[in-house]
Amino acid sequence: MVLLRRVIGDALRARRQGQHRTLREVSTAANVSLGYLSEIERGQKEASSELLAAICDALGARLSEVLSEVGDTLALAESMEGVLVPVEQASPAPEASLKRVSDGDVSVSVHHESPLRTTLRTTRKRDVVYAA
Repeated sequence: MVLLRRVIGDALRARRQGQHRTLREVSTAANVSLGYLSEIERGQKEASSELLAAICDALGARLSEVLSEVGDTLALAESMEGVLVPVEQASPAPEASLKRVSDGDVSVSVHHESPLRTTLRTTRKRDVVYAA
């Protein structure tokens, strides 16, 4: 089962790393502790809407852009059988599996390790804009 907080954390981490910024830089700009920001990026804590907006502002991103990316990722994940639906406890534990899907701009890979442990990774193709 994919957790929303993990997808949000992945999107925030990807933006931060894409800007070559450290957790310390972003946590200071967003006025949040470095440890808490790290937990948010790893999907271990859920950020409030106010905190999420502050982190996005520190990253120079609009909250709507980040949530749109998260929505695109979840939409692709929903198209993959068994990704967003918990595995029935009555069924035998599945072996670790890897699934991938892409819509051209967004690629999602899902690694099922157990019914309660699923890792979702997203790769987004960025448009390159050249100034004349």
